[in-house]
Amino acid sequence: MQPTFLGLSGLTITADEAALFRAADPAGYILFKRNVDSPDQVRALTAALTDLAGRRLPILIDQEGGRVARLRPPHWPEFPTGETFDKLYDLAPVTAIEAARLNALALAAMLRDLGITVDCLPLLDVRDPDGHDIIGDRAFGHEPMRVAALGRATLDGLKAGGVCGVVKHIPGHGRAAADSHLELPIVTASRTELERDFEPFRTLAARSPMAMTAHVTYTALDPRRCATLSPTVIDFIRTDIGFQGLLMSDDLGMHALGNPASGGHDPGSNALTDFGARALASLDAGCDIALHCSGDFAEMRAICDAVPGIAAAAAARLDAAMAWAGTGDATPMQQWADARDELLALA
Repeated sequence: MQPTFLGLSGLTITADEAALFRAADPAGYILFKRNVDSPDQVRALTAALTDLAGRRLPILIDQEGGRVARLRPPHWPEFPTGETFDKLYDLAPVTAIEAARLNALALAAMLRDLGITVDCLPLLDVRDPDGHDIIGDRAFGHEPMRVAALGRATLDGLKAGGVCGVVKHIPGHGRAAADSHLELPIVTASRTELERDFEPFRTLAARSPMAMTAHVTYTALDPRRCATLSPTVIDFIRTDIGFQGLLMSDDLGMHALGNPASGGHDPGSNALTDFGARALASLDAGCDIALHCSGDFAEMRAICDAVPGIAAAAAARLDAAMAWAGTGDATPMQQWADARDELLALA
């Protein structure tokens, strides 16, 4: 097994993809809008990926709600943004926490029915008034305690619904003034100032089965390398924040990693334009899994040719994460969504 989560190009597995996946045996896969059309098609795709691997498989999706949702009407309902629960929390904190839990139960019921086993949720990024809107209304708010409370409720709901959660973007993306999909954000806040960003991740470290790194440089932690490529920051995540679960990189295809200031190579070279080098740099820094989302076949092949087999510690963390969520129950998604909506109506 290789320490990668890979995308794929379309609605079915191509012959070239099947051959590559059989040879490389990636640890899991991630789905995007290009991979989903109807419930029956998604079920067939997840079944085919599982059959190819021959084991219970992490099949990921970014299904947050609002603008970040791969499954959309008419086949799947809209889900609320993180900001929705933040606003309800202003009026009734306990009600907001329960609404977030019910929302996650509804998400889990929908995903489990499709054979999707991991949702890249919750965001524990603390919203910052000067931060880029790439986080924006996806966040649970400006207060670390509130973000942690709503994040914990989301993790609890996903777990009860039989789906693994992923906290992101560790150690915090809310303060970043740039979109890491397009460029490398550099955060110059002091170590003391950054405590606000770290707090939700630290609070939920022991409850989180998986986490996703931020492609952000924090000069107070490592002025040379972004978090995904920094052994210093990954060690900080493991020791100071205390996260011991499965740690995956954010998408290797994001342009933040193509910037020389992302680090991990000679700034005068083009090493990180090569996707094998990007994957190795993230694994060498201490990530358990290198995540590649685009489904670009040449890029995936370069990654698979470069990376070694999964480390024993990473394999153990993967097993523990997949065992974290139960099998869920048979309660229909709509029942959880209706209960959530009754609470949201109070706002």
